[in-house]
Amino acid sequence: MPKKTYLVVAAAVALALLLNPSPDRHRTTITQAMAERSPLAGVLGIGAVTAFVSTYHSLGVASYTEVDGRLITLGAFGGVFLVH
Repeated sequence: MPKKTYLVVAAAVALALLLNPSPDRHRTTITQAMAERSPLAGVLGIGAVTAFVSTYHSLGVASYTEVDGRLITLGAFGGVFLVH
């Protein structure tokens, strides 16, 4: 492999490590998504409850949350995406 390829891969991995979303970022995404999907759920705070009981897992370069073993969010490079 050319030297440039190693540098690009190393830079991408370093960027992924630095931008790995925090547990709070995942929880905020869950809360906001629940409120957007159902205004009633937002008023009742169901998203906040779901976010509270979620379990955060970090893989270093990416992260995810689960509730009762079900994947809820995926995060990488500073973004968090709702899966369920």
